[in-house]
Parts: sequence; structure tokens; C-alpha cells
Amino acid sequence: MRHIVVYEVGPRDGLQNEAASIATSDKIAYVDRLSDAGLPVIEVSAFVSPAWVPQMADAADVFAGIARRPGTRYTALVPNLKGLARAQDANVTDVAIFAAASETFSRRNINQSIEDSLATYAEVVSRALASGIRVRGYLSTAFGCPYEGDVPIDRVVDLTARLLDFGVYEVAVSDTIGVAHPGQVRQLLERLLARVPAGQIALHFHDTRGTGLANVLAALPYDVNTFDASTGGLGGCPYAPGASGNLSTEDLVYMLHGLGYDTGVDLTALLRASALMAPLLTHDLPSRYYQAASRSAHA
Repeated sequence: MRHIVVYEVGPRDGLQNEAASIATSDKIAYVDRLSDAGLPVIEVSAFVSPAWVPQMADAADVFAGIARRPGTRYTALVPNLKGLARAQDANVTDVAIFAAASETFSRRNINQSIEDSLATYAEVVSRALASGIRVRGYLSTAFGCPYEGDVPIDRVVDLTARLLDFGVYEVAVSDTIGVAHPGQVRQLLERLLARVPAGQIALHFHDTRGTGLANVLAALPYDVNTFDASTGGLGGCPYAPGASGNLSTEDLVYMLHGLGYDTGVDLTALLRASALMAPLLTHDLPSRYYQAASRSAHA
């Protein structure tokens, strides 16, 4: 059976845009339930400025409180050397950096040009690797930008290659605003994989327009084996108010298991993680699988 890595981003990407303030103890319990589900990677938090992302202000406390399961990697987003130092103090062994494929998005999101951000990230990766910390790279707006529209594929390919040259172990090519469709996914992968190995590429899809699972299906024949997802579909898209955000982990795992792929993830345990978070939010969880399971439980 072909193994697919499900990279869980709910505690970070899922929660960072939520309007409800989630208690540190609830975040810890959430991560622990995700660990119980057998997820191989869990993005726990982000060591970013609390002024910009208040929901992530307790990153160190969350890392201090979680029960780290052998076989699971616990990661954090870091924007710069200061964030990396905070992550090191919290005994984080895996971090991620986040570049953008759109100049306007880069300036709006992190107040730096693409080139300036890459100069910062080159230092972060070098320092992290010297300390024995693994680094992942995100490439945001790879399928479209809320400000510039279409993003040239050549730029996505070049930036992905540059991030890999820094020493990141993989790049998560990301559909930040949920505009990607299967035809676009195939077109980009054909160009991208002519230059970089499929084993160093992950895909991060949002389900804003209902194409998240279809995009995964389009990518599977290209031997991409890592897909990001968020339990319950946590995390809206700030550029499409009211729309679904991240691809749901339950929906993804259900589809992959149905197709005969191995993930090592316990779907029932995933539901318990989502059930913990559901009453803490100001909206229903968008995951179709979670909704169906909840209706069945109350039937």
C-alpha cells in the first residue's frame, strides 16, 4: 500500500484566524487528541508577534504542555531569527518558514519583499540546521493571489527550487486562497517536478471553492505523498469571508482510505479531536465527514 503523509495544521493554520479565543489548556488537549489519532506531523503553533497573531501568543506554553508521542513530529512556524530562538527555547525540533509567490501578498503579509524575506529565511534555515532543527518551507499564493490574481508558474518553480537550495527538507506549495482547480494542479506539477523531486514537495490546499479533495486526486498520480489538512476543516480564508478554509483532515483521510492508501491515521480518533474544538468556536465545523458523523450519532 502506498503511504501518504497527512500533515496536520489545525492547531496553527486552523486556529490562527478563528475569532474565538481558545484557552491554552484546550489547545494542549486538542494537540494530544491529534497525537492519539496517530498523525505523523502536527503543526502546533507559531512563534510570531502576538500583536499580529494573538491566537498564537501562548506557543511556548502549548509546547510545554503537550504529551509528545514517539513517532510524531511537532512543528512550529517561525518568521525570523527571533522566532527561531523562541522555538529553540521551547525544545521545538521542527520549524517552518513561509515565503510567498506574490510580491504584493509578501508585503501585505510579512511587510517584506520576496527577496528580503528570502534573505531572512536563508539565515533562519542556516541557523536551524546548525542546531539540528529540521526546516520546512511554505510557498504561499502558489496558485493565485488575492491582490495580483494569477501567479506565473515559472515563479513558483524558481522560488520552490531556491527554498530547497537553502536546505529545507520539503516545500509545501500552497493554495492560500482556495482558487486552485485540478487542471491547474496538473499543469503546475508537470512543470515543477521537471526541476525538483516529488519527494520534496507537499501540497497545501484550501477548500474555499470546494475543490480541495479534487486537487488531491489530481496530484496523486504525480507521486506527491504529503498533503496538509486541518481537523474539522478548521480555519477560514481571510480573503473570502464566510468561506471554508483548510481542507478537512477527516475528509482527506476518509477519501485516501477508500482509495486503498495507507495513512496510519485513526479516523475515529480524529473525530474526537474535532469534537473537542467544535463547541469552542463561533461557527460549525465545515468538515463534511465530521458533519455526517455528528448527524449519525444523534440519529
